[in-house]
Amino acid sequence: MSGGLLLLCYGNPGRRDDGLGAAFAEAVEKSPPEGVTVEVNYQLMIEDAARIAEHDAVVFVDAAVVGPEPFDFRVIEGSASRSFSTHSILPEEVLGLARELFGSQGKGYVLAIRGYVFEDFGEALSKRAKENLSAALDFFAQFAERVVDSTQRAERVRW
Repeated sequence: MSGGLLLLCYGNPGRRDDGLGAAFAEAVEKSPPEGVTVEVNYQLMIEDAARIAEHDAVVFVDAAVVGPEPFDFRVIEGSASRSFSTHSILPEEVLGLARELFGSQGKGYVLAIRGYVFEDFGEALSKRAKENLSAALDFFAQFAERVVDSTQRAERVRW
C-alpha cells in the first residue's frame, strides 16, 4: 500500500454537466494536495479496485442528476457486485472488489456534485454546476488535508 488518498473522478465531459467529475479532477490537478493521487475516466472500471487497494482512502467524484445542492458527500461501505455488466458498476462495488481481491481496508467516500444539464452535447458546464463545483472543491481541500494528515499521523505511530 502506498497510502494517501485516491481521487477517482468520472463522467462524460462531452455531455455538459456530466463532465463535473473531469472538471473536478482538472481543478485538483492544478495544485494537488500532498498525498492525493488523481485519476479520471469516463466510468468506473473493475480495474480501479487495484488502485484503491494501494491507498488509505478513496473519494469517488461524479455528477449527480438529483440530490442536494451544491453536492452530497457520504461514507460508503464495500458491497458485492450486483451488476451483470461492468458498464454500470457502482462505487460500493469497486470498493468491495478492492476489499475482496486485494484485502484493502481503506475508507470509501462519494462526492456527488449536483448538475442540471445532461441532455445537451457540449463541454461547457452550466452556470449552476460551476457554482456547485466551486463549493465541492473548497470542501475537498479541507477534507483532503484532514484525511492525509490523519493517515500520516497513523504512519508515524506504527513506526
